[in-house]
Parts: sequence; C-alpha cells; structure tokens
Amino acid sequence: MTGAEALSPAAMAVSRRTGASAPSPDSSNVAWLIASLVLVAAPHAQRLPLWITLLGAVLMAWRLYISARGRPLPGRWILLPLTFAGIAGIYFSFGSIFGRNPGVAMLLMLIALKLLEMRSLRDAMLVVFLSYFLVITNFLYSQEVPTALYMMGVVFVITLSLLRFNCMAGVPPLAARLRLATVLLAQSIPLMLVLFLLFPRLPGPLWALPRDALGGVTGLSDTMSPGSLSALSLSDEVAFRVNFSDSVPPPPSRMYWRGPVMEEFDGQTWRVGEGRFQGRPQDLEFSGSPVRYQVTLEPHYRPWILALEMPSNRPRRTGMRSDYSLLAFTPVRTRMRYEMVSYYQYRAGLKEPAMHRTRNLALPTGFNPRARELAETWRVQAPDPDGVVQRALSYFRAEPFAYTLQPPLLGRHGVDDFLFKTRSGFCEHYASAFTFLMRAAGIPARVVTGYQGGEFNMVGDYLIVRQADAHAWSEVWLRDRGWVRIDPTAAVAPERVQSGIAEALPASDPLPYTVRGSLAWLVELRLQLDTLAFRWDQWVLGYGPERQYEFLSRAGMTAPDWRSMAVGLLTGTGVLLLVFALWMLRRPGRGVPDPAQAAYLRFCQKLARAGVPRRAGEGPRDFAERATSLRPEIGPAVEGITDLYVALRYGRGAGPEQFRRLRELVSRFRA
Repeated sequence: MTGAEALSPAAMAVSRRTGASAPSPDSSNVAWLIASLVLVAAPHAQRLPLWITLLGAVLMAWRLYISARGRPLPGRWILLPLTFAGIAGIYFSFGSIFGRNPGVAMLLMLIALKLLEMRSLRDAMLVVFLSYFLVITNFLYSQEVPTALYMMGVVFVITLSLLRFNCMAGVPPLAARLRLATVLLAQSIPLMLVLFLLFPRLPGPLWALPRDALGGVTGLSDTMSPGSLSALSLSDEVAFRVNFSDSVPPPPSRMYWRGPVMEEFDGQTWRVGEGRFQGRPQDLEFSGSPVRYQVTLEPHYRPWILALEMPSNRPRRTGMRSDYSLLAFTPVRTRMRYEMVSYYQYRAGLKEPAMHRTRNLALPTGFNPRARELAETWRVQAPDPDGVVQRALSYFRAEPFAYTLQPPLLGRHGVDDFLFKTRSGFCEHYASAFTFLMRAAGIPARVVTGYQGGEFNMVGDYLIVRQADAHAWSEVWLRDRGWVRIDPTAAVAPERVQSGIAEALPASDPLPYTVRGSLAWLVELRLQLDTLAFRWDQWVLGYGPERQYEFLSRAGMTAPDWRSMAVGLLTGTGVLLLVFALWMLRRPGRGVPDPAQAAYLRFCQKLARAGVPRRAGEGPRDFAERATSLRPEIGPAVEGITDLYVALRYGRGAGPEQFRRLRELVSRFRA
C-alpha cells in the first residue's frame, strides 16, 4: 500500500470527525529508521570527534529503549539543555559552528535529538527527509565510486523506512516493500539523468568553500624547506592523470612536470619569487618533435598548473609567469582538464634581464660559511660556469651521500650540515644545497618543484602521477644556453629518475603500498580500480561547463546557454512527469498491498459465495448491516470482523497482533 493510499480521503475524514492525531511510530518502525541513520552517519564517525559519535549512539539507544519499553519521551527541560550543551561542545571542538565539519556535526546531533521528540507520523517523516539530506553531506568529503555505491544502498534503505511509515494500515511484507522501493528509485533515474545533463553548470562550486574543507589537502606549496616534499611522498593520492596522444608514452627520465619555481631563500626556506605574467615568452625556443597530451588535474586549492617541461602553450584562464611556470587565475577547486603541447628540446631565457639574474644570485648573510668556501674553491678552479656545475655533480657522486625519506635533523646552517655532516636527504635537500652552491659560485640558480615520472596504467592507457612522485630540481643560467635543468638527485640516486621513487629508496623507508606494491595481481587490480575511478571522474564528476557545452552541441542544441538549457530542462521534466502520470493511471491500485484490506476482501468473497455479494460503492458498515439482516445467524461474526477492519483501516495505528487477529477471524469465518 503506497503513502497516497494510506492517507486516503476516507481516512482523513474519519480522523477529522474523531479528532484523532496521526499515529505514533511503533518500535519496529523506529528501529528501522535508526538503522538507516546509523548507515548514513557511519562514514562521518572517522571524521568527527569521538564524543559526537558517542552522543549520537547514546541518544539513538535511548530512543530504542523508549519505543521497546513504552516509556514516555523526555520533556523539553531535558532536551533543551542537551541541545545547548551539544552546540557548545561543537563550538569548543571546532572553534566555530560554521563550516563543513561543525555543520555536519550539528546536523547529526540535531537529528539524534529529534528522535527523542518523535511523537507522530509527521515527526517521523521529518527525520526520514533529514536522513536523505544527510546522504548529501558525505559527498562533501568524497565523490569517488565506492562512496556513490554505498550512498545508493543507503538511499534504498531510507526509502524502505519511508514505505514502512507510510503504510498506516500495517507493515507489508519485506518482499513487497523491496519491490516498491526498487520501482520508485528506478522511476527517478530518467528524471535524474535529465537534471544531470541539462542543469546549467557553473564554473567552480556553487557556494564558498569552507575553510576546514582544506584540511588534509595535499599538494605542492609556494614554499620548500627540508621535509616538505618527503612528507608528500608518504601520500598515495593522485595529483593528476595524463593521456598521451602518442601510443608510446615518453620514458620516465624525460617526465619532469614543472610546478612552482622558488627564487627567494632566507637560509631555511625557499619561496616563490615575484614572477610576472606574460603571454607566450619571447625567449623560449623549441626544437624537435612536440609531445601532445591531456592532463586531468585533481583539485588542490592552489593555482599551480602542472605541465611537462617545457610547455609551449597555456590552457584557458591560466597564465605563464616569467619563470615559465603555469598558474590559473583562480585556485583549482574543481577537477580541471586541459590540453597541452610540450617540447623536450628547448632553450629558455637566453636574453634573461640582468635584474632577474641578480635576483637569482641573492643569498642571506651569515648562513653556511663552509658551503660558500667550497663554492668559491670551485669557482677559482673551474674554467667556466659549466665546469662549476660538473664539479658540484661530481662531488655528489663521489662523496657518500644517501637518498632517504628519513634524514637527520639539520641545524641553523642547514646546507653545511647536509653537505659535510649528515649527507642524507631527500630531493629537496639536494636541490636546495646545489642551488645554494651555484649562487655562492656566482651562477644564477633557482629551485623548481613539481613531479617526476609516474605510473603508466596499461589497463586504461594513461599515466598516473601521485603526490608520492613530488620532486625538486635546480635550474642554472648559463650564457648561450639560458636556463638549464640540473637534477642533483639523479647524481646520487639515478634510479629515482629512471625507474621511480620506489626503486631509489631503501626498503626500510616508509612508502604507500600503492607506490611500492610487489604482488602482480594486486597491482593489476589496483590499476583496474583506478581506471574505473578515472572514467567516473571524466564522465560524471568532470561534467563541467565545457563538457556540458560540448555534449549539448553534439546533441543538436545550437549555441547552448542557460536559457536554452532551462527550456530543455523544463520540457524534459514535464514530458517525464506526463509519462509517469499516464502510466500510473493505466495501472491503478498497484503497490504495496494493505494486509487489512486483503483480509477483508477474502471475507467479502466468502459472503458472496454464500449468496450475499457486496454492492458497488457499499461501505463496510452498510454491508455488515445488510448481511446481518439477511443472515442473522452470522451477524456476530460479521460485526466483529467489520469493526476490527474499520479500526485498522481508518482508525489509529495498530500493532501486528491486531492484523493477525483479523486474518484469524477471516480464516475461521464460515457462511
């Protein structure tokens, strides 16, 4: 029996005449509703403070106890202090009641408190609809395929709860509810597709991003200090994926993905300089064959745009700085897809202004005297700047340097400590020390951060670049050559550039299993799952303004804008609603059967076989009076069955025992 049938005009008329209130939810319905809430709130348990999870569990258990034992609900003098105490606890836990995490915590707490004042069907419906809304909050944290599949199952369970509360004449069998819930959700799929395809997409999120949404976001920063990139290498999150136009991807040693360029150094930390935007730099010269590829960049809430070194174009709404790094005009808050063309052979900065060269020679005073002395020695001994570079690389190769994620701590003179004492470090240690040595030797130099290499997915035919592939290298300016890439890490650990980070680091260093996986079947499974996630990102999560425009143009919509999409949305929705209405009119009475009505119809069939058929439009009371007048000997049985049926069908809610009683009376009835 559907909700429309449960709230029939006859039932509402009886309720108005008798002044009866909506039936209160019974214990089995409450238990089912709480189970739905537990399923939808479970993913939040790992994100919120423990006390919020415990408070929600206690409140739900309290409501179950009240329903099972028939205890009275708590009054406002209990609920109001609990509410204010919960709000205060959320404020002290998060420092605010606004934002993603405090907002979700507040919603969970208020829904749990609402259970303790759920007295009527109206209250139960409100909790059910809040449960649907709570499903959406899970997508504020993850929009991946597992989350979507899990939430689809949760929506199905919540719909089953909705059907239980709408069946006022008794709970129908589980199979009937499963069937109707499946039909209801299947009917919503066409409307969902129309809304997904035609609802106008806006660039960026629909609301301002909460500050706490940046918590846990990993990615390149505008600063680099010892330990910053090694921390990124502990993350297996995907930074971006790349589809190459050529069937054969480039070798790992050529895949340097250029990101922020660091030109300022204070003795401890490198920072992005004051580079200026320019169009296509005039001092970039390319030779050789171009590499064409498409990048799908994950949101990292910073402006960096990653490209294979050296890019010859820039995507829309981005700019190229004078240091040849690409930046978006606004932080990348949503998944971004762009086409790129790069060249391995290039000359950059042949006419670098003297002011820029001077800026890339600056060093803070009072830091690293031994490194300065070593660089000065090379400067005197080497015939030219290129000779200084080669002496520095030979120094890294000859001395017992080690490449590791767990280097010793460095003191105030960090470069001196690294070069002459610890001699163990990650790529940022080598890039920082090398760049310092070059500047001390009078050679303009800077640090470039980005990613190096990646994992090629043979299943999906694309490259996966993870945060663990973060890397830092140096650039030096040489006369007649311009800016030249020098990777000092490759002098110490060539495996890092040729085979990846897992091959270069010792087995004792911690790395994500996805980076250091050894079992072939697990690697294959992981790549297949990543291919599925990539397709999901492309066709569902990546359905932004550009892709929507492209799809609608191919579908025949000329120059689609928000007006034409709004007309198409209203038209498609109207057509679907008309089709559903006609289908329902052609199939009346379908849905979850009413057990009380089903038993009463069997009773009417028995009377009809005994010669007392029910007339069209004859109500239960009138039919009982006529049957009693015609067959006085069965009058008490007829009146008993009719009274119980009317009470169940049109009166207040009843428990399962009353329905069983009606079925037993109808089964024993003999006319």
